Amino acid sequence: MIEKLYSLFLKHPIVCTDTRDIKPGSIFFALKGGNFNGNHFAEKAMEMGCAYAVIDEKEFQKNENYFLVDDVLKSLQQLSNYHRKQLNIPVIGITGSNGKTTSKELINAVLSKKYKVLATVGNLNNHIGVPLTLLSITKEHEMAIVEMGANHQGEIAELCTIAEPDFGIITNIGKAHLEGFGGIEGVKKGKSELYKYIQSKEGKLFVHGDDEVLLELAGSIEKVTYGTKKLYDIVGSVATNTTEFISFQWATRYNAVNIKKSELVPTQLVGIYNYYNLLCAACVGNYFKVEDELINQALKEYSPSNNRSQLHKTKNNTLILDYYNANPSSMSLAIENFASLNQPNKMVILGDMLELGSESEKEHDAIVNLLQQKNISNALLVGPLFIAAGKKTNSKTFATSDEAVEFLKQNKIADSIILIKGSRGIKLEKVVDVL
Repeated sequence: MIEKLYSLFLKHPIVCTDTRDIKPGSIFFALKGGNFNGNHFAEKAMEMGCAYAVIDEKEFQKNENYFLVDDVLKSLQQLSNYHRKQLNIPVIGITGSNGKTTSKELINAVLSKKYKVLATVGNLNNHIGVPLTLLSITKEHEMAIVEMGANHQGEIAELCTIAEPDFGIITNIGKAHLEGFGGIEGVKKGKSELYKYIQSKEGKLFVHGDDEVLLELAGSIEKVTYGTKKLYDIVGSVATNTTEFISFQWATRYNAVNIKKSELVPTQLVGIYNYYNLLCAACVGNYFKVEDELINQALKEYSPSNNRSQLHKTKNNTLILDYYNANPSSMSLAIENFASLNQPNKMVILGDMLELGSESEKEHDAIVNLLQQKNISNALLVGPLFIAAGKKTNSKTFATSDEAVEFLKQNKIADSIILIKGSRGIKLEKVVDVL
């Protein structure tokens, strides 16, 4: 069945799952969700120009161009894995609680200086996004970077069986999706599934050596290491973090004594926490023999545009946009970095951190305490969880981002640098227009 579907895919190598994004001559996969049944849209997809529609309910089969399977999602996954098996290129799998998308983008920028690279677009990193990424790889591509996200144990292992990565990267293990993973130990087990898969395949890891947890999990698996110590394969150091953008240096360890550092590499990334993401990209590029000058050029040129560590200047203020997502680990790092900036008139706008389960109250209290420790008194806290935590301070609190917007309209902010950080569900992007 998959072989037959694959023969159709070779003739029509574009896959669609949404009738709002139909490409003529493509194959439509009628996926199901909690509130929709893609089978109902199969006929519309065909009318809009699809060559075939893959369905799993016989009543929607109008003719031979409606390809009937037992389960559309499983067929999409099996097709992508079958396609993966035909590819003779290195595939890098990347996951982590924080920084995986930024690291993926940086690695893509570096490797693209020398190779034709296919990397996960945006945040297509789940059980649907990974197959779609794999099916986007063509014979022109020389390597692929596949981002893998998860919010419960077993998910990374499943994605690995689909993508079959040859190389693995875990950026870090932090307090993300605690509710689904069942606590920090659950996060550790879930993320380490990538390492276990790479070990079973006798592949290779790129390991953040300064992270003792990752180094321990990597154990005896073949690895390339990066960090601040001379014993690692790639050694780096960060410049003084007195401005918004981070600068760093890196070097290949020729031996334990002779380390020749690169030039100082200025970047367009905000936050010292991005140092290891940059060093990871340099490490991967160096391993794949991208010239040092091209690595540095790629890291200098990369400019985030995805509301992650993104600097945005308005007519009135300088904003650090970091509201794509948030968890206790990433929010703490963002606040600590922000506090270290040598800038006057600093302000934070923070939104609730979601999916923390029973840890929610404790973790929001900890963030409020951190603000006090760092003497950040000018803070707006948005969301019911922060309202509860904020009662213990003088911080201004709002139930929704709309309420925060109304406050900011009445109380204009100017000549300030403002960190905006929160989970996507809080919709902090609404406050940008009034700043």
